[in-house]
Amino acid sequence: MTAQLGSLPEPGDDYGHEMKWDGVRVLAYVESRGLRLMSRNGKDVTVAYPEVYPLAGATGGHDCVLDGEIVAFDEAGRPSFGRLQPRMHQRNRDKIVQLVRLVPVTYLVFDILHLDASTSIGMPYVERRRLLEEVVTPGARWQVPGWFNDAGRTALDMSRQMGLEGVVAKRLDSPYRPGRRSPDWTKVKNFATQEVVIGGWKPGGGRREGMIGSLLLGVHDEAGRLVFAGHVGTGFTEAALRDLREMLAPLGRPGSPFDGPVPREHARNAHWVEPRLVGEVQYGEWTGDGYLRHPSWRGLRPDKTPAEVVREDRRGRHAD
Repeated sequence: MTAQLGSLPEPGDDYGHEMKWDGVRVLAYVESRGLRLMSRNGKDVTVAYPEVYPLAGATGGHDCVLDGEIVAFDEAGRPSFGRLQPRMHQRNRDKIVQLVRLVPVTYLVFDILHLDASTSIGMPYVERRRLLEEVVTPGARWQVPGWFNDAGRTALDMSRQMGLEGVVAKRLDSPYRPGRRSPDWTKVKNFATQEVVIGGWKPGGGRREGMIGSLLLGVHDEAGRLVFAGHVGTGFTEAALRDLREMLAPLGRPGSPFDGPVPREHARNAHWVEPRLVGEVQYGEWTGDGYLRHPSWRGLRPDKTPAEVVREDRRGRHAD
């Protein structure tokens, strides 16, 4: 179940409010005191996060399915999507051991979908939260964060003070709807972000000679077409640029993957790629001609598929 982008519900509308953590969504399957971690697009990511394995012994002996987010915190204790990037992609066990020491992650659990032989998805949100807090004992690398009952403004103000992405408002009586984006959950952001599909890149100059200079981005419109949404050339580390070059090299194609024209200044000298990689940018606004203004790269989203990427405006609607 995923949230729709929107605005803060009015007080008294019977919502619970949780912090919106800047990480990646993961389902945890605890069975016979073993743990399996799955991304929301069905990939087994268990090997990537060994510090979370002891969670399997923290459910009171119960088998269960949990929903939550893997987060990496910076030195100031704030979630950092950038710090999480090397953990998201690494599958080499030796390198993972090194990264666990350098960039440990925490699994923040916010829902429970099954307990032993029973499903809990039909239970109201407030009852699932109560059950979750009874079942999961917090540990060093997993937590059950608190939530705010009908105190959305307080939660949002606190999220800003903590430097967080925003909050998620959840109807107290809402069930869990697997695989669906539901208005029962509303994400309210402190800054604008947009998921994007990488459709090409342009070579850099100066300090970036021989490297990627910028990425050419697309989103799906309401007709399902992948349309050009602008380019991003800021927010990258050198390591991120090297990784992107390696990932994009085998995806080359002779022509643009975008439906419709790409402005000449962006198409010139472009290296087109198959639109298989999803990333995320922070941006100022959408321009009148449908491009992202002042985008800055935040990182890849291996937990998302290209087909999921649609343009969203700040009011939570798919934009025209």
